[in-house]
Amino acid sequence: MPQIASPIGRRGLGLLAGGVLGGVLGGVLAAPAVLAQGSFPNRPIRVVIAFAAGGNSDTMSRLIQPKLAEFLGQTVVVENRTGAGGALAAGQIMQAPADGHTLLFDAASFVIAQFINRNLPFDYERDFVPVGMVAEVPYILAVPNSAGITDLKGYLDRARATPEGLAYGSPGVGNTGHLAGALLAHRSGIRMEHIPYRGGAEVARDLAGGTLPSGYLSANSLQPVIDAGRARPIAMTSGERRGGIEGVPTIAESGFPGFDLTSWNAMFCRVGTPEPVRRRLEQAVEFATRDGEVRRRLAAMGASAVPADADGLAKRLVSERALVQGLMRDTGISFG
Repeated sequence: MPQIASPIGRRGLGLLAGGVLGGVLGGVLAAPAVLAQGSFPNRPIRVVIAFAAGGNSDTMSRLIQPKLAEFLGQTVVVENRTGAGGALAAGQIMQAPADGHTLLFDAASFVIAQFINRNLPFDYERDFVPVGMVAEVPYILAVPNSAGITDLKGYLDRARATPEGLAYGSPGVGNTGHLAGALLAHRSGIRMEHIPYRGGAEVARDLAGGTLPSGYLSANSLQPVIDAGRARPIAMTSGERRGGIEGVPTIAESGFPGFDLTSWNAMFCRVGTPEPVRRRLEQAVEFATRDGEVRRRLAAMGASAVPADADGLAKRLVSERALVQGLMRDTGISFG
């Protein structure tokens, strides 16, 4: 069943009575307003998630859901549509009118989707427009505690001693962990073998059991097996140390300057959505990601709220597509 967040409550009634407040004051987004009758949105907003219920992306979407409803003055319905590397969710958006009432909630794998699904009736790059980023999540390279590896140098030494290629797991083909492993292998000149899983929990399980030599996954997925003394984090994929697991150095500071890969979650709408509508949706996402409770709960998941506007997200998509194309060209990595 879809989860629904209604804007009507004590605060919602206050907003309905108070009229248009809008704007930014002192760097803080002001309380939202409900637009006049008949303007956007004039019916419930539908947010389609490209991931299964219970994961990081699903949790984040439902975390901001009530804040979006509050800002827009309209019910927000969240639905999960998994399959085909996110293409089923994207297809749902393409079947809906380009009026801003149906949105896609996706992750960094959005960049790679076009390389995984080459025969789709739509194009991720041309047919979708960024609305705004919600959060970033660094991935963490971890090994079984029984492996006796304590840092990235020891990990690379072990890899060099494994002629057939040291295996690493990630939560699926084309995700940030997959890319991070390929990029590290390329920059270090070491052979590695990617093992795709269906999610971070499965990667953590096999790390803890010692059947997987290494893996990239989020702090949220990794923390339980660290607490159990079954896995050890050795490096973070982000350019600088982020929250989630304290004291873990970055790959960049461990000998690979400029290494910076994070997973992220963001909202998209269809090309052709009217500009005023898209900008209002952008403001709604910004309002949600600036909320103190939302930021606190994201931090508890090892994520950082990133209220990046649509223009900033568009530039990031261009940069990350170039990175993926470079990896495909230089390493022969394939996502399809």
